Amino acid sequence: MNIVHLKYAIEVAKTSSITKAAENLYMGQPNLSRAIKELEDDLGIEIFKRTSKGIKPTAQGEEFLGYAKSILAQVDAVEKMYKEEKPSAQSFSISVPRASYISCAFTDFLKTLDKSSSMEILYKETNALRAINNILDSNYKLGIIRYQSSYDRYFKEMLTEKGMKCELICEFTHVALMSKNNPLAKKESFSSEELAPYIEIAHADPYVPSVPISEVRKEELSAPVDKHIFVYERGSQMDILGEIPETFMWVSPVPQRILDKYDLVLKKCSTDQKKYKDLLICKKDYTFTALDKLFIDELMKYERTIRSF
Repeated sequence: MNIVHLKYAIEVAKTSSITKAAENLYMGQPNLSRAIKELEDDLGIEIFKRTSKGIKPTAQGEEFLGYAKSILAQVDAVEKMYKEEKPSAQSFSISVPRASYISCAFTDFLKTLDKSSSMEILYKETNALRAINNILDSNYKLGIIRYQSSYDRYFKEMLTEKGMKCELICEFTHVALMSKNNPLAKKESFSSEELAPYIEIAHADPYVPSVPISEVRKEELSAPVDKHIFVYERGSQMDILGEIPETFMWVSPVPQRILDKYDLVLKKCSTDQKKYKDLLICKKDYTFTALDKLFIDELMKYERTIRSF
C-alpha cells in the first residue's frame, strides 16, 4: 500500500466511476482498476462494489476511506510544516500563449525580484491545452490561455470540469504584425483580400476543446492566403517577420519596444475583426502568492495599452 493508491481510491469514491476517476487522474482505466485491485489485495478487503448507480464503497471501504483521507491530510500537514520552515526561494511558474505583451510583462516582473536570493522561475510559452495540463500535472501554479471569443463556452465548461477558476485579462481584436518594408505597411488599413499574395506566419498547435484541430486551424487562418509557415517559437516568428517583408502574422497588440527592436508595425484589417480573450487560470483552491500578484500587476499595465490600441 502506498500514498498514491490512497489518492486513487479517494478519487474513485468521489466520482463513483473508474472511467471518470481515470480521466481526472490522467491515467488509463485498466491501470487504475489494477491499482485498486492491488490495494484491495494488500488490505484483504473489498473497498468498492458495483451498483446500478455506479461504483460505491462497501462498509469496510467506507471505514478505509475515512482513514485514507485522514492519512493524506496528515501527510499534507507535515509537508507544509517543514516546507514553511525552510528559507523560501522566490518561486513562480506560469504557462502562457506566445504573446509579446505577456513576455514584456514577465521581463518587467523579473526586474522586481531580489537578485541576491534564491529563485526558481518557470515560464513556458505553449497552447491552451498544455497550459491547462501543466497546472494539473506538472506543478505549474498559473496559466494564461487564449482563444477566439466565439469559443468561450467550450473553454469555460472545460475549466469548470477540471476544477479550475479563471479571470479575464483582456479581450482584443487581432491585428496584423509585419515588417515596415511590407507594402501593406504603408496603408492605414487593408482588407483580408489584399493578404492573398503574402505569406502568413501561424502557430502550429491551436486548440479548442471538443473541436477538431483541422476545423480550429481553418478558423484561425486567413481565408484568401494559401502560403503558410507554421512555427512554435515566438523569437523565430519575429526574425521571420523582420527579415522577410512578404510575411505577416495575426497577433494581440505588441508593445512598441518589440516593434522597434524588429522594425515591425501593426496594421488593422477592415474586414477581418476576430476577437480573442486571454484568461488567467489556476486551480480553484489556489491562493495567489506575493510574486503572483507582482506579475499580475505588471501584466495589467500592458493590458491597458492593448485596450487603448
